[in-house]
Amino acid sequence: MKLGIVGLPNVGKSTLFNAMTGEKAETAMYRSFDDKPNLGVVKVPDSRLDWLAQLHQPDKVTPATIEFVDIAGLARGEGSGNKYLAAVRQTDALVHVVRCFDNDEIFDEPADSLRDVEVLNLELVLADIEVVERRLEKARKNMKGDKKYKHEADLFEGLLQHLNEGQPARTYPIADEDQYYFLDGGLLSLKQVIYVANLSEDGYADLEHNENYLKLKAFAQEQGEQCMPICARLEMDLMEMPEEEREPFLEEMGIKELGLNRLINCAYDLLGLMSFLTAGKPEVRAWTIRKGSKAPQAAGKIHTDIERGFIRAEVVSFDDLVKVGTMQAAKEKGLIRSEGKDYVMQDGDIVLFRFNVTK
Repeated sequence: MKLGIVGLPNVGKSTLFNAMTGEKAETAMYRSFDDKPNLGVVKVPDSRLDWLAQLHQPDKVTPATIEFVDIAGLARGEGSGNKYLAAVRQTDALVHVVRCFDNDEIFDEPADSLRDVEVLNLELVLADIEVVERRLEKARKNMKGDKKYKHEADLFEGLLQHLNEGQPARTYPIADEDQYYFLDGGLLSLKQVIYVANLSEDGYADLEHNENYLKLKAFAQEQGEQCMPICARLEMDLMEMPEEEREPFLEEMGIKELGLNRLINCAYDLLGLMSFLTAGKPEVRAWTIRKGSKAPQAAGKIHTDIERGFIRAEVVSFDDLVKVGTMQAAKEKGLIRSEGKDYVMQDGDIVLFRFNVTK
C-alpha cells in the first residue's frame, strides 16, 4: 500500500512523515522548488506475526508494509501542472494534513480547517482537469477512426464538466462497467482521503472543544472519508524515545495508540483491506488483500502460478489456532479446513495453498 501525504505549506506534513517513518526529512518553514518527494517505508504492526514467530521459530518474518510519499506543500493556484503532484498520482489514497492549530509566527491568519480543505481540494481538481483534457482529446481523435471510442469520449466530457464545476472526480457517478476507464489515469481527486487534523499538544488534549477538528470530522463523515486527530510534533518526539520510556509516557498522557497504528487502521478501513497470513519454518508473513477476495486471488498475491494452478486452500483462523496452541492440535480438532475456489478470505486466515502447474 502506498499513501501520499498532501497539504498546504507549513501544516506539519513532513513532521508527520518523520513521525510515521522514523526518517529525518527537513521540516523548514520555507519551500525549496528543488525539493524531491520524501519516501519512507514502514512495517505494519501485527501482533499475530509475533505470536506465529514464537510458534514456528522461522528463518524470516515479513510484515506487510506501507510506503509514504511526502511532497512539498501546495500553494494556492499551483494545481495545474504542479510537478510535485506527479509523485502521488500512483498512490492508493491521500493523507491530507489539515492545520488545526494557530501559530502567529508562521501564519497571518487563524486556522480554518474547512477553508484549507477547500483550497487543497481545488488544487487537486485543477491538476485533474489537465489530465482529463488530454484523455478527452485522445478519445475524440480515436473516435474519428473507430466509433467505439465515442462512449469513452462522452465519459470524459462529462467528467471534465464536473471538474470545471469544482467537484472532485470521486463524486462523479461512474457505472461499474466504466470503472476501468478511470482507474489507470492517476486522477488525484478520484482517490479516497484520510483527513489528518494536526493539532497543538493542548488542542490534542482537549479535542471536544477544538472547533477546527470538530468541523473537519463532521465534513469527513459527510464525505464518507476517514478523519483522525494527531499532534505530529508529539508523535515525532514519541518515536524518538526509547521504547521502555515510551509506554509509561503514553499511559501518562492518556494516549492509547501511536498515530502510526491509527493511521494504518484508517487506511485499511478506508480502502477495504485486510491481511491473511502464511506460516512455517522458512517464513512467517502477512499479505494484504482487499476484503471479499476469494482464495485464488489471495494465492495470486504470493505468485501468479499459485493462482493459475490453484487446487485448494488449507485454512485455519488465527483465533482458532491460538485457542489450541499448535497446528497439530488444530488438525486433530478439525479446525484446519479445506476450501475451494469460491472461498472468501477472512482477516487473519492462516493459509497453505495447494496448486499444480503443468507446462
